Order: sequence, then structure tokens, then C-alpha cells
Amino acid sequence: MILPNDLLLRAASGQPVERPPVWLMRQAGRILPEYRKLRASVSGFLELVRTPELVCEVTLQPVDALGVDAAIIFSDILVIPEAMGHPYSMVESVGPRFEHPVRTMRDLEKLRIARAEDLDYVSEGIRLTRKALAGKVPLIGFAGAPWTLFAYMVEGGGSKTFSHARRMLYCDPVFSGRLLDMITEGTIAYLQAQVRSGAQIIQLFDSWAGVLGPAQYREIAIPRLRTICQSITEVPVIVFAKDAWFALEDIAGLDCQVIGLDWQHTPELAHALAVNKVFQGNLDPCLLYANPSVIAEKTRAMLSAFPNPHIANLGHGVYPDTPLEGVRAFVDAVKSFRWSDEREQ
Repeated sequence: MILPNDLLLRAASGQPVERPPVWLMRQAGRILPEYRKLRASVSGFLELVRTPELVCEVTLQPVDALGVDAAIIFSDILVIPEAMGHPYSMVESVGPRFEHPVRTMRDLEKLRIARAEDLDYVSEGIRLTRKALAGKVPLIGFAGAPWTLFAYMVEGGGSKTFSHARRMLYCDPVFSGRLLDMITEGTIAYLQAQVRSGAQIIQLFDSWAGVLGPAQYREIAIPRLRTICQSITEVPVIVFAKDAWFALEDIAGLDCQVIGLDWQHTPELAHALAVNKVFQGNLDPCLLYANPSVIAEKTRAMLSAFPNPHIANLGHGVYPDTPLEGVRAFVDAVKSFRWSDEREQ
């Protein structure tokens, strides 16, 4: 299928583009009134995630409302632990919670490696969304990286320190390695199923990469990210490791085409450490609270610091209470940007 708008796919493959493609992490969510209305009509977040027709509807909302250059399938990184037999709940204003954290070999023995068929509702959501998009923009699939999923499963939820999860790496490396490998194997099957169902590019979210130190991240996380990247060969892969500035050179050695940068990375350092990679990012999400003229100015400055091709995005997910006016100002600023205009100034 020929896409009317294939900017993202061309940029991800390293081809120069006429302007940066733009999408936002968490673009489908509470920033949109249509999402809030739909969310209020169901039992909660997990019902949305598990219902393919609703997944399709929510995924399409920002494409229509914001004019972004890609859709990202509406799902959650914790569907993998759930498919492993480790269910979770989503607590309003708190976040995900696992009633029984995985902390012993006995806990581990109750789990299984996630199978693609365990997550058919995601695959069906992708199929429905690809059909509904009708080639308008590319569709992004995604999964959580093994370390981040391990952190949630062992900790039992979000944390400032993830001390239980980090402690486990030191105190029981056999348990840790086994759980990480189980997550990795299930994630590969899941992402391959997403590609078969129609995902045209994949993003790996290592949201809690920054709580590990450089040596530990290199030992624990990088080999599993490498295994996943090597297993996804049909479509481009983006690796986004938040707060892992120290691992940029290691991530550059992975078989991924794009590196997502958080807002604390500098373009100069990124290009010095990661040659021959396309970058995605990396506007501070808090900037979207500012006046639209300020957003436009700072967005142009960010884009000017990156060569063509570049994928415009925030340096993390858009915050739930971000004003819609700010999001639109960012998207509009990107869509009006041209590298040629900058050279002429």
C-alpha cells in the first residue's frame, strides 16, 4: 500500500525528508476530550486496552484531532506481564499495581512465557486500525523493554527508586536472569505478531532505564534489547531509554534504526556518540504549558539542532493535564518547519 504520508517511515530509514514527521508519546489519552468521553463510558483503562474496536477508535483520535504523522496503537506495556500470568490493575491517579510482586523462585514458577495468542486483542486492534487508517499515516506498534517490565513486576508498581527490583539484580542474579529472559522471549513473539498484524514501525520503551547505573545497564539491559532488535527485521525499530544518557553509545550499537532521546540529551552529544542513527525527540514536555508563540520558537530551535532526517517528538510522554492548545502549537510548529528555511536565514 502506498501511503499518502510516509514521512515517518522514510525518516526512520535514514532518507532525507521535506520536513520532520511528528507524533507524540501518549498522544492518545486524556489531552483529548473525545478520549475522556469514551473513557467515561467504560469500566476503566483496562477495558479500553482489551477491546479491539475501542483500541482502534482511541488510536485514530489524535490522527484526526491533531494531524500527527503517525498513529501509535493504544495499549499498555504491562500486557506482557499479564500474559505471563501476572495480572495488574490500574489505580486512578496512582498508576499500575501488581497485587503480588514476583520476588521468589516459587513466584517465578507460576509464570509462563507470553505467547502471541495470549495478546490477540492487541493484534486485532492493529488489524482494525490499519484498515481504518486506509494508508493515511503509518501505524506504530510498541512494547516495554525487558528491564522496565522486570522493574514493575518485582517492585509491584511504580517507584522512585525501584529498590526491590534493583536489589534483586544483586542478590539473586539467577532469578533475575531467568525472569528477564522470559520477558524477552515473550516480547519478541508479541512484537513479531504486531508486525504480522500490520504495525509498520516498532518502538521499545525502556521507561526506567535511568534507575540503573552504566555498568549494570550494559550488563542487564543491552543484551536483551539487542536480542529483540535482531528479531525484528521487517520494519524499523526505535529504542527509547529514558534518562539513560550514559548508555547512548551502547544503544547506538544495537540493530535499531532510530534512537529516541529524552529532553536531557543534547543533539551535539547524541551525534558524537551515535553515528549513522536517526534521532527522535526531544522537546521538554513541560514546554507545552507555555504560550504558543514560545512553544513554536523553542520547537524550531530544537529541530534546527538536528540534521535531516529527524523525527519530532517530546522527550517523554505528553503529560495528562497538558493544554490541547500547547500540543497543537507544537505539532503546527513542526509541520511548518523546513531545514532549507533555516539554511537561508
